[in-house]
Amino acid sequence: MNPLIDARGLTVSYRVGSATLARLRRRPAPIVHAIDGIDLVVERGASVGIVGESGCGKSTLAKALVGLAPLSAGTFALDGEQLGKRRTAQQTRRIQMVFQDPSASLNPSMTIGQTLRELLRVHDMVPADQVQRRAEELLELVELPVSLLNAYPRRLSGGQRQRVGIARALALEPEVLVADESVAALDVSVQAAILNLLEKLRAELGLTLLFISHDLAVVRHISDRVVVMYLGKVVEDRPTEDLFRDPRHPYTAALLASAPRMGIERRSGDAALRGEPGSLHNIPSGCRFHPRCPIAQDICRETEPALLGPAEAQHAACHFAWADVPGETAHGGGPGRGRLVRMVTR
Repeated sequence: MNPLIDARGLTVSYRVGSATLARLRRRPAPIVHAIDGIDLVVERGASVGIVGESGCGKSTLAKALVGLAPLSAGTFALDGEQLGKRRTAQQTRRIQMVFQDPSASLNPSMTIGQTLRELLRVHDMVPADQVQRRAEELLELVELPVSLLNAYPRRLSGGQRQRVGIARALALEPEVLVADESVAALDVSVQAAILNLLEKLRAELGLTLLFISHDLAVVRHISDRVVVMYLGKVVEDRPTEDLFRDPRHPYTAALLASAPRMGIERRSGDAALRGEPGSLHNIPSGCRFHPRCPIAQDICRETEPALLGPAEAQHAACHFAWADVPGETAHGGGPGRGRLVRMVTR
């Protein structure tokens, strides 16, 4: 069976600095690859979490998938249909996004009802005489009272506004819902309610969910599989519980070690991730994580590791990721798994 999402070599590049100054210097304008050659395959109905530090390319990947960031290279197929740089209205409807800030993503001069009805009319989702009823159904779907159709966004709480954002995305009846930090600005109790709503909608509507977050506990709760990104690249892609139980990339291990845990007091200066975060303006040679990696060796500085693994759905981009797996060997020797985790988390 074909996967619902099949993205290969996705690259989004931006020119930085002054193009005029670059011409005067007779040099090409510098280019930054916000995401660089990413492969992403997602089965229908799956829930995939995407994590990484700020600036790693998570949001750019989300925008590329929904068509808000034009691809510089790569291909993106949705259920076998190739989506080009210019998408039809029907293709656009198939993958929708829930944005991080519900306040900024809603028009403050329009009521909730006006926002939903306009969307339904423009995309001709239902006959004209059924637009009002469909708007009411969308609010009921996200567990909001129908009376809020007459309310302006400023009257709603943050959680209610985010529910409206979800309803707006569902109005176009998408197959894929991309949630970009959609609970980051909410209180913890409200986060739980929104996460439960997303799980319920995924089950009832058969949605495929791409959930982008920096909160590892939230990702673990909602995702079947986790994709870890660093400096525009995927460094690990594995089932959720496998990744949390036994991370195979030093960066993943450091992220997990950095997450706060109940009953554990972290000493001042005792950080799992050491050194300054990498910059897309100055990508290191070889493995992009090697300047901060506790097990980096010469091969890491010279050769970029491929995203590989001993089995399907078990991939990590580290020369030593599978050194302790039968049939797998570490390139040029190096520490095995147990020592890797101890070195990262000590």
